[in-house]
Amino acid sequence: MFLETLLATLLSAVAPASTTPAASTASAVKSVVVAQATTAPAAAPKPAGEAGKAPQGTKATETPAAAAPAKPAEAGKPAEAGKPAAAPQGKPAQAAPAKPAPAMTPEVKSLVDRMQAFYEKTGDFRSGFRQDYKYKTFRRTQTSEGTVTYKKPGLMRWEYQKPTARTFVLAGNKIYAYDPAAQSLTVGGVDTSQLSASVTFLFGQGKLADEFAITKGACKDCKGTLLVLDPLKTEPRFRQVRLEVDPATAQVLKSTVVDPDGSENTISFLGLKTNVGIDADSFKLDVPDDTRVDDFTKGKKQ
Repeated sequence: MFLETLLATLLSAVAPASTTPAASTASAVKSVVVAQATTAPAAAPKPAGEAGKAPQGTKATETPAAAAPAKPAEAGKPAEAGKPAAAPQGKPAQAAPAKPAPAMTPEVKSLVDRMQAFYEKTGDFRSGFRQDYKYKTFRRTQTSEGTVTYKKPGLMRWEYQKPTARTFVLAGNKIYAYDPAAQSLTVGGVDTSQLSASVTFLFGQGKLADEFAITKGACKDCKGTLLVLDPLKTEPRFRQVRLEVDPATAQVLKSTVVDPDGSENTISFLGLKTNVGIDADSFKLDVPDDTRVDDFTKGKKQ
């Protein structure tokens, strides 16, 4: 946003699940698989239940490497004469074209352009984060803390430390969710080509102005300038995105993704450092031998 929002939208694909650790982790990745088929901005995962007892054993065995980018589906055969062409198998029918974006004010356009340029020049970053997920229905907020690491192209690691330890790694077209308390590792597929610009601009790709009407919002408590992003076409994954941007550096300080039901997933970035020389090995995930692995990219349990 999901930095936010990556940073948060990506993790916004992970919906709250069962309070059973194993079930919540598996459900979280299943949510990503389903959501990305249609996507969600991947940012940080939504809260997914409390952890149980810590696992025994420390031997590292599972080390997922960065997966290759997903290949686009092959085009279907030409339609027969007089018959409409069918939508490619496994893909939804093409949505109605988005309405034209209203012109941004000079102040907003300047900040958006500088913000996009900032992330285009960012090869990697590391930051602490605080995630506040406000459940509208239950009228409560769940707060999580940890660190996030990113490296181009397409490597991201969210290390949750509070309230429970959990790790999410995005590597190419796969996402790995490790729950040490439940002794489980869940693997799901992510079609990165379907991610919203609200996430991909953090990777130095995608143009926010192509997908959103962007305006300046009012915010008394903001440390930066609040940008309000309203999708130009009907968006089933989220209602609105808000980015708090440092006017001096043009980096995102805080990202908020508003879900269709009104719940809000906010990620604040703390002490963000860019271009620090992060090694690709930082995204390998080592887990104990006795860890249960559910790989939904293969359609079977290991």
